[in-house]
Amino acid sequence: MSRLLIVARNTFREAVRDRVLYNLVFFAFLMIASAVIVGQISMDIETVVMVSLGLSAISLIGLLIAVFMGVGLVSKEIDKRTLHAVLAKPLRRWEFLLGKFAGLVVTLAVNTVAMAAGLFAALWLVKHSIARGDAVVLVAVYFILLKLMLVVALAMLFSCFTSPLLAILFTGGLYLAGMFVSELRSLQLTNLTPQMQKFFAVISYVLPNFGNYDVMGAAAHGRSIAAMLIVHNTLYTILYCAIVLGAAAVIFSRKDLK
Repeated sequence: MSRLLIVARNTFREAVRDRVLYNLVFFAFLMIASAVIVGQISMDIETVVMVSLGLSAISLIGLLIAVFMGVGLVSKEIDKRTLHAVLAKPLRRWEFLLGKFAGLVVTLAVNTVAMAAGLFAALWLVKHSIARGDAVVLVAVYFILLKLMLVVALAMLFSCFTSPLLAILFTGGLYLAGMFVSELRSLQLTNLTPQMQKFFAVISYVLPNFGNYDVMGAAAHGRSIAAMLIVHNTLYTILYCAIVLGAAAVIFSRKDLK
């Protein structure tokens, strides 16, 4: 556990020192500030506009960080030949992967909390108060963080057996496909054979269901989110990340680093 924490801490430090990270977070705050301006222009819907744009900015920036930095966690170490020195120490490969994952998740959590604080500051600036109904925005932010954790795990999995560019494309493609899992499950095409229908049904349960994390509409309109959905998304993320990281550990343990 101590070795894992050391890797996680070093990953967090490297991410914090990355200038690109600050530029992305600054861009997110800029989008939140623009939401304040647009919200004041839009009569009687300023809260809806601000929350929608603010959550979209947090999700988009977090997604860029998760994909690009998640892919680079392993590939950058291999390209720089620093991985050989790290693994020469009493450190297992799965500990290295899990430590990298934990370090980037902490980085994403810190940035997500900072951007969420900026969003609430913008809401306070416009409304001069924070109502109890605004707590649903925190749930939406939590779901965004869960989604980003899953994206990081997928990015690390693909980076273990392919090039960085392909890993980015695979992760992005899987994310887009996962946004339409519900539609895929309800897909009914009469011109498909029963085997193809069964195939699509199986694929819909294998793909990560990113659609379950999308509650921006409910948060923007102040609608409550069921407690069972919070529990479901939490357990689903933990289980799916465990499976993906387990597969990544198996692949990485057999990878030839020469």
